[in-house]
Amino acid sequence: MTQQIVAPAATKHGVLICGHGSRNRLAVAEFEGLANGLKERLTGLPVEYGFLEFARPILRDGLERLREQGVEKVLAVPAMLFAAGHAKNDIPSVLNTYSAETGLEIDYGRELGVDRLMIAAAGARIQEALNRTSSVDLSDTMLVVVGRGSSDPDANSNVAKVTRMLVEGFGFGWGETVYSGVTFPLVEPGLRHVVKLGFKRIIVFPYFLFSGVLVSRIRQHTERVAEDHPGVEFVNASYLGDHSFVLDTFLERVQEVMGGETAMNCSLCKYRAQVLGFEQEVGLDQSSHHHHVEGLTEACALCERECTGVCQPDGIPIPVGAGHHHDHSHEHDHHSHDHGHHPYPHADHPLGPTTLRRLTPQPEATESQI
Repeated sequence: MTQQIVAPAATKHGVLICGHGSRNRLAVAEFEGLANGLKERLTGLPVEYGFLEFARPILRDGLERLREQGVEKVLAVPAMLFAAGHAKNDIPSVLNTYSAETGLEIDYGRELGVDRLMIAAAGARIQEALNRTSSVDLSDTMLVVVGRGSSDPDANSNVAKVTRMLVEGFGFGWGETVYSGVTFPLVEPGLRHVVKLGFKRIIVFPYFLFSGVLVSRIRQHTERVAEDHPGVEFVNASYLGDHSFVLDTFLERVQEVMGGETAMNCSLCKYRAQVLGFEQEVGLDQSSHHHHVEGLTEACALCERECTGVCQPDGIPIPVGAGHHHDHSHEHDHHSHDHGHHPYPHADHPLGPTTLRRLTPQPEATESQI
């Protein structure tokens, strides 16, 4: 159903949907489809979108398009599931710089976050997976939710909360949270621990907005564990995509920022508060490290359309183009680069990022390791 948001008549408002960007063509196309779906619902406002890196239009392009339409005040909404470095630092840095240069007023909204509509969208994807599997009691089913993984414990903990909401919502026998990178436990070592609990069926749900190499890698690592445990039924649920509840959440975020109701979670933000284990990051400068790949549009051509992960067999991306190698944690899963990130304190955790550098499956853990 189309929803029209009426902006104050005194100032012409516009909406900017802020995405990360990807070298994967399908992921970019899915983001564009989501943005177009929002345009159809926000019939009373100009809507544009932009990316931080690896795709065009960049954020500045989207802002320019809004200015060309006479927009005087931009409502910028991050297309991020949770607030970590991109939502807290990179996007605001680009927006603040543009606003200072042009005088354009920009109000910044909050991430999608832990929201009843997002939980409902996740539940719908899980139910779709359940509908195509054998008949196993929910009490004999384990739900494993896979988050993106971040160096921000606030974002990581929110994925765990989503897991618990879904486990209680369905009544699964158990639930665990693993991550695709940066933090721990990663997918494969996490699943190798999970399978020891003895559940007949394991639903693996990637809590991601779009497709891409990480979603493909989640499936590949799930398959590795499934091959070693033929007696357990592994079921892959789909990522969120442009589910109608996801679009509804974006509309709520636009309404919040328009009404001045945006409330960020600062009590657990490692940049503002003394969070256990991350005390040294309080007060770090707000900046973006994406300038060197901003607008880079050289897409990965190793797959026809949907990403198979062939470009990153061990978690490290194969260079694209004429020797270009972008060693970037948002494309792989360790922090060997130096783009302004504070070092993640647990990068060497035995179930964490360094395990992705191994080409062979993770061995079974001994009892002393569990």
